[in-house]
Amino acid sequence: KAAGEAFFAELAADTDVQKSESGLHYKVLDAGSDDKPSMADSVLVHYKGTLIDGTQFDSSYDRGEPATFPLNGVVAGFGEGLTKVGAGGKVILYIPSDLGYGNSPRPGGAIKPGDTLIFECELIEVNPGS
Repeated sequence: KAAGEAFFAELAADTDVQKSESGLHYKVLDAGSDDKPSMADSVLVHYKGTLIDGTQFDSSYDRGEPATFPLNGVVAGFGEGLTKVGAGGKVILYIPSDLGYGNSPRPGGAIKPGDTLIFECELIEVNPGS
């Protein structure tokens, strides 16, 4: 977790990185359309997830197809981050541990307790919730 705090301290120097009230840091690369998803929506998204040391733990690109997620069914920082762009948008999410998997990630995976997560996301489509 200390490595994550040091990472966020360095990130603060990047003027393109914004910070939300929750503590999520994000960088909008392309705002996309004006139609941004809400937490009630599901989205079709291409993404790559890495740790701050560059270790990749997940990638829809590697699987060759984007994934559909309900925004209220993923880790808090991922869902919130995707509400910052519209369809066609691209964003990098810097998710502190408490908005990610906290101290209880999936056992045996690359993500360890307290890890900061980085997701490069491309929002392809917004599917309004009911």
